[in-house]
Amino acid sequence: MTDLLTHQQTPQLRTQSICYVGPISPDSTSEYRVRAFRRLCETVDIFDVRSYDLRLPKLNHLRLLYPVGPLVSRINRDLIKYVKLNRPKIIIFDKPIYFRPETIREIQAFGAKVVFYMQDNPFGPRNDGIWMQFLRAYPLADLHCTFRGKDVERYTNFGLPFVQLMFSYEPSVHFPAPPDWVNSNAHQGITYIGTALEDRPRFLVDLSETYSLPVSISGERWTKCLTESQQKELYTGGPLLGARYREAIWKSSINLSFVTELNEDDIAHKSIEIAASGGFLLALRTPGHQATFDEDREAVFFSSIEECVDKARYYLKNERERKNIAHRGYLRAIRSGYSNDAQLSKIVKYFD
Repeated sequence: MTDLLTHQQTPQLRTQSICYVGPISPDSTSEYRVRAFRRLCETVDIFDVRSYDLRLPKLNHLRLLYPVGPLVSRINRDLIKYVKLNRPKIIIFDKPIYFRPETIREIQAFGAKVVFYMQDNPFGPRNDGIWMQFLRAYPLADLHCTFRGKDVERYTNFGLPFVQLMFSYEPSVHFPAPPDWVNSNAHQGITYIGTALEDRPRFLVDLSETYSLPVSISGERWTKCLTESQQKELYTGGPLLGARYREAIWKSSINLSFVTELNEDDIAHKSIEIAASGGFLLALRTPGHQATFDEDREAVFFSSIEECVDKARYYLKNERERKNIAHRGYLRAIRSGYSNDAQLSKIVKYFD
């Protein structure tokens, strides 16, 4: 494992101190980014917005919809106090939905550079109230991180500074199974790990019921859209994190991946994680996926359920081809710098 990490990470850049502001829960993508920054930088502190969660779930939901007034006053006030006391040089805001423009200005007055790291899409077709503060504050950031082609167009037109990143994997978590790894509970079929969004429930149910393919599903919201009999047949449980997520990829012959159209995504985060974990990737064909992996050599793509069915049946029967493609996809993820370290180093280098 140590050799693998050494092979994949970039040299430590020894930049000035960083403060990472975001919801830092164990085995979340934000926590993985903190790991990478700590490999890259000399000093990384955390300002965890989860510590400001309210006791009543309904109030937390209200704060998401309307991040204004007393619901967000304390978190803004405390961040200003922290910056004044500790004077970090760079502040990374992970999905900054609670922070007011005046807070950003005051932080910058202490000499800190402000980075907005926003993997979601506040400018797309989703009309969520949570973007209220972000849409007021984003023009003030010293640097933006963009992930979509449409983001690049927008921020270019806005005349705002940005670096283009991509969804990335965490090398301490996403890596292939060792040669001696054996699991008798391996699922010799098709696995989808993720949330029940958009048309995915219908698509996966059709794979199972209409085309009789062996499908396994885990993640959030599935109990709300699957019947009791469908849950018994397809659903294996809630979200998988960390080692459980990686090993579920290892156990699966085929790992499915889609994209979130409401976010205007053309690549899925899990596509990168599946490839980095040595899994066979069968993903929706998009320009982003095609630019990230060489089709039919490093990953396999589909544009319709019929094409997905045909390719799934073929590769379920051809294990050697399947494993060769999965291995080449893993090598591509390393060679092309799809890791957190390679991607986040672009932020650090921008200020160094």
